[in-house]
Amino acid sequence: MTTRRALVAAALAPLAAPNVVRAEAPRRWRMVTSWPRGLPGPGMNAQRLAERIRRLSGGRIEIQLFAAGELVPALQVFDAVAGGAAECGHSAALYWTGKAKAATFFTTVPFGLTPAEHTAWIEHGGGQALWDELYAPFGVKAFMAGNSSLNMGGWFRRPLSGLADLSGLKIRAVGLSGEIFRRLGATPVVLGVPDMFPALQSGAIDAVEFLGPSSDRASGFHQIASYYYYPGFTKPNGTAEFIVARRVWEELPAELKAAVEAACAQENQFTLHETDWRNAEALAVLVREHGVRLEPWPKDVLERAREAAEDLFAEFARGSALERRILDSYEAARRRLAPWSQVATAAYLHARGRVG
Repeated sequence: MTTRRALVAAALAPLAAPNVVRAEAPRRWRMVTSWPRGLPGPGMNAQRLAERIRRLSGGRIEIQLFAAGELVPALQVFDAVAGGAAECGHSAALYWTGKAKAATFFTTVPFGLTPAEHTAWIEHGGGQALWDELYAPFGVKAFMAGNSSLNMGGWFRRPLSGLADLSGLKIRAVGLSGEIFRRLGATPVVLGVPDMFPALQSGAIDAVEFLGPSSDRASGFHQIASYYYYPGFTKPNGTAEFIVARRVWEELPAELKAAVEAACAQENQFTLHETDWRNAEALAVLVREHGVRLEPWPKDVLERAREAAEDLFAEFARGSALERRILDSYEAARRRLAPWSQVATAAYLHARGRVG
């Protein structure tokens, strides 16, 4: 009888016990970045993105951020995510041209698309599908997740009177920027962000190309090089990428994928607008308070650089089938959007004239 009562009690126990909803354990991701912690622009961009993902996922994805050098060096973010050392990363695609030559198109190329044009290509012109295809062999998925806007041309210790002054000059430049400067007679040097200021300070390099006034000012380049050149023809856009390991991405339920995508899209737009706002202030401070000389590129530099860029595109056309398709898609976007940008943005700014 005792045994029978025990069996009945055991059977009824679940009915009598209150319903307990077990909370889902959060997914914990490590995010490695190419930026110093808190660097205005990309450093803060990465921190906000991690918080956005946590918030929009309802705390179901928690991200521990590692700045450049804290877990892996600045230029090994892609390897860390592809190899499993981290679940995700925040960087820029132009750093990975040694692995996938056409990756640079997903950040920027010389004389290429502006930020608005680039976003249009990725979202409406087939760019995202090509990006996914390019990174698929590495087991990595990428999203636009920040934008440093139109960049400046770079910081130089000495003024440039013409193309000849670039001969033998050592400049920190990455991606196709470095190749353009090489063809202009300079010597490009690839350095991660944390290594740029020490190299400029020590004289290991003569010039540095990075981003725009806000991030550049925070990096301190004006303390050493006082000539600041414009426009940034080598980097007319500044898309940052959030990359996540495919195996991690595929494990996510649909609602968490949507949360990550929404966080990236929000951060992409926020960072672009914040950068423009901060760049305006930083440029004024650099000129007014630090005596920075704002200089346009010599005409012959721009002319030769444009020729070099066309030569580079022709080389992509002779590359792999995927490289050709990426180039063709990008060029089609440039041809489609350029006339509208010319009669809309460029013409309006010319008509408005100088303000203030």
